[in-house]
Amino acid sequence: MVVKKITAGLKKTRDSFSAALRTLFRGEISSDMYEDIEEILVQTDMGIDTVMKLVGNIENRLSRSSKKDSAVVVDAIKTELLAMMNQTDNTLRTASSPVPTVIMLVGVNGTGKTTSVAKMANHLLKQKKKVMLAACDTFRGAAIEQLDIWAQRTGTYLVKHQHGADAAAVAYDACQAAIARNVDYLLIDTAGRLHTNKNLMEELKKIKRTVQKLIPEAPHEILITIDAVSGQNALPQVQIFNDQLSLTGMILTKLDGTAKGGIVIKIQHEISLPVKFIGVGEGMDDLLPFSNQEFVNALFEE
Repeated sequence: MVVKKITAGLKKTRDSFSAALRTLFRGEISSDMYEDIEEILVQTDMGIDTVMKLVGNIENRLSRSSKKDSAVVVDAIKTELLAMMNQTDNTLRTASSPVPTVIMLVGVNGTGKTTSVAKMANHLLKQKKKVMLAACDTFRGAAIEQLDIWAQRTGTYLVKHQHGADAAAVAYDACQAAIARNVDYLLIDTAGRLHTNKNLMEELKKIKRTVQKLIPEAPHEILITIDAVSGQNALPQVQIFNDQLSLTGMILTKLDGTAKGGIVIKIQHEISLPVKFIGVGEGMDDLLPFSNQEFVNALFEE
């Protein structure tokens, strides 16, 4: 089921990528094809530098092969894509001691943080985990109410304060409650903010410090939500959030709505930031744990 969802979610990227490759390989395989492969990869928003390195690796691999038919070329592309992506660990980190695993979601407005919190809770609940939510977006008017609705739908406990409350205080209370209730996961929703707003970035750092007063090793994950439709335009956001908070991974949302799936490879390669989840639809089950192997396979699925 998960593989089918990933394959379906990558349809737009795959249509622009593998279809172009199939057209390219109908003719004779020649040295000129590397420029064509570059052009095809760039269209997926993988980025020039990443594409140049990838194509160079593909060319080196094929130079050692006596056969150069389309199957061999495709296999070389898949192998080098995977090698480039496997430099990062996509598995979700967990607490090493008997305390809740704390996952904090950050990012700019409109990238789907609150919805991702709810969907991640749903995913963990299906694994029979005990989950708690913290409504630390006290800035946006409807954020607390939205998370409250999601908490009721998923059957998870929610820690919340009033609109305008200190977000760090909410996080502190949530950590206390999570420890007292012996939950497995505490998911922290935060206010969306422009990466250039220093005051709001300081608030995120304060939340992080506050959580560490009760659980020193937390947050175990600090995940940035990225709208896949924005493609490479999201890169400056990721870099600044990473500089300020030491991100551990990202959630790529709305991947089903764009042909720019190559951004996954660019960010993992250039920033060494692993993708932990991808959003491939609006349903509660459409936030999927990310797998490098499944992603590459889905790109070439016919």
